[in-house]
Amino acid sequence: MELNLKQIPKTPGIYKFFSNNKIIYIGKAKNLKTRVSSYFGQSIKDRKTQKIKLLTDKIETFSTQTEADALLLEQSLIKENLPRFNILLRDDKTYPYIHFSMDHQFPSISMKRSKHAVSKNHFGPFISAHAVKRTIKDLQKIYNIRNCSDSTFSNRSRPCIEYQMKRCSGPCVGLISETNYKDDISFAKHYVSSSGDKAKKSMLLQMKKYADQQNFEKANDIKKRLSTLDVLHQEQSFNSHLTSVDFFSCIIIHGRTGACILSVREGKIRGTKTYYFKDDYSKEMDQILQSLIFSYYQNSFSLPDKILLTFKPNNLFLIKQAIEIKFNESIPISSRVPVAAKQLSKLSILNAKQIIENKTKVSDRYLHAVLDLKNILGVKKQNLTIEGYDISHLSGTNAVASCIRFNEGGPDKKFYRTYNIPAELSGNDTGSLEYALNKRILKIKSNPLPDIILIDGGNLQLNTALNVFNSMKANLPIVLSIVKGLKRVRATETILSQKGTIEMPKESGGFRLLQQVRDESHRFALKNSRKKKYKETKYSALNLIEGIGPVMKRRLIKKYKNIKNIKNASSKDLMLVKGVNKKLCERIQQGLK
Repeated sequence: MELNLKQIPKTPGIYKFFSNNKIIYIGKAKNLKTRVSSYFGQSIKDRKTQKIKLLTDKIETFSTQTEADALLLEQSLIKENLPRFNILLRDDKTYPYIHFSMDHQFPSISMKRSKHAVSKNHFGPFISAHAVKRTIKDLQKIYNIRNCSDSTFSNRSRPCIEYQMKRCSGPCVGLISETNYKDDISFAKHYVSSSGDKAKKSMLLQMKKYADQQNFEKANDIKKRLSTLDVLHQEQSFNSHLTSVDFFSCIIIHGRTGACILSVREGKIRGTKTYYFKDDYSKEMDQILQSLIFSYYQNSFSLPDKILLTFKPNNLFLIKQAIEIKFNESIPISSRVPVAAKQLSKLSILNAKQIIENKTKVSDRYLHAVLDLKNILGVKKQNLTIEGYDISHLSGTNAVASCIRFNEGGPDKKFYRTYNIPAELSGNDTGSLEYALNKRILKIKSNPLPDIILIDGGNLQLNTALNVFNSMKANLPIVLSIVKGLKRVRATETILSQKGTIEMPKESGGFRLLQQVRDESHRFALKNSRKKKYKETKYSALNLIEGIGPVMKRRLIKKYKNIKNIKNASSKDLMLVKGVNKKLCERIQQGLK
């Protein structure tokens, strides 16, 4: 269907794409005509944009005064219509909050679950229900606040067990005045909403007042409360320099996107929210951030003093402007994380990564990495296989070459091989590599070559491998080498091929896969080189004894397992071994002593 793009205005606003009278995408723009027209140009689009273009049969636009107004309207319409091609925050989870029932004469404290704080009497969100219950119990110990329901409260004729345990001041039977009880509620709210400093100052003033009145029992009671409060504050606070702040993190790994919001209030982590998306949204980070912010903050009282981002969006000013319009408050937003907040920033990133790791199967991770590698190398073959080679020796001795294989499902250990390098080639990396690859070629009939050969080393090792494979008449595999970076720092490696350096994003799945193949080939080579050295050391004492050759050595080791057992064996027992006479027995015993 032909779409009339000429009628679209050049103003800021939102646009809606329809397919069969159903909204499939909603977006915002600074210039509606330019933005909408970009979807229908001749340039090559990504898969999502291409699909939107093919399905759209109707477009509607709505102009706004500013781009910030358009952003707010866009977020509102996305929540209302849930278009299939928009990034949707599917968050059905409720979070635990501490709630004070301030509409009652004697308010109670309780845990309530909600997606968002719905009033100023909700404090949180907390990390877990356990954290809320523990905090409520702490508040009851300090401030003696009731936690019973209103119906239970109105039907009490005598104090309950909470009063006996000194967790309630007994307002239900008139054991505390309304004024004093409200003071305790105020202290408790200060404690939950801040570091407890306001509550502590008020309690100190009250304690002094009781002491001046010589009401030492009451003063001592407050002193005990202050002591408990100090202990709890020390346990719960990890950074007293941080004020109210929220961290936003977005991470892309394995072709998936993870997001995390970590809330801190006065040095206490109050809660985290994580989101998982099955697609790679690296080109739409701004849209994700906008959705996260305007979904998470529903009321002005839920806003922190500061918002910190662990990544750099393209249009930070627009988000600041939209928050100011919506909440009539100016909140500092920065992608520069101060030193004092680095630990929390890393924790937020870790949670964003973890949600991806938790939701992604190992097979899916490898499949994504292989697809990414195919993209970079321009390979279209199905069921891609990679072999990694490395040489390991110990001070020029016991050299071993490893051959490991990966397929689209990960390591394929039934194809792991090692090649013992002759003593004359030990310490000669290129000579050892040439020897191992020639050995590998001899097994082509029973074990065909993979699609990619990865060598650990630089141009010297790469050229050695190319010379070996160029001598073959069969189809050649792609030969790559991976060169360690400066000071062997991870993610600074270079990938080389016959055509030169391959430019590969360091965070890409393909690059990480090659790193893993290299690491595994190194591990396998080192393990077998050490094993070879151990065997040599294990049998070296027998090698020095005259009259013991390879056959006799095998017989002795087969029977006694190790040198220690041979050393402890009696003469009679030793001579039971085929070929060991009295004279050889004496040599063995003397030699091992």
